[in-house]
Amino acid sequence: MTKTHSLSLPDLESVYDQLALAIDTAGPEKAELFLAKLALLNAQALGDAAVFSRQIDAALKDL
Repeated sequence: MTKTHSLSLPDLESVYDQLALAIDTAGPEKAELFLAKLALLNAQALGDAAVFSRQIDAALKDL
């Protein structure tokens, strides 16, 4: 079983800020490619395809 990790609110806010800056840096023409690469790198780091699949489902809710 994979151990779950969670970020503190300040850490989550920092991650959000870093992500927003990276999306801006990639620019509109490369933002989707950047996000796909980031997702794949994070899936690899997570090391659990089922957990990643659940994360996809959670992210798609209430768009």
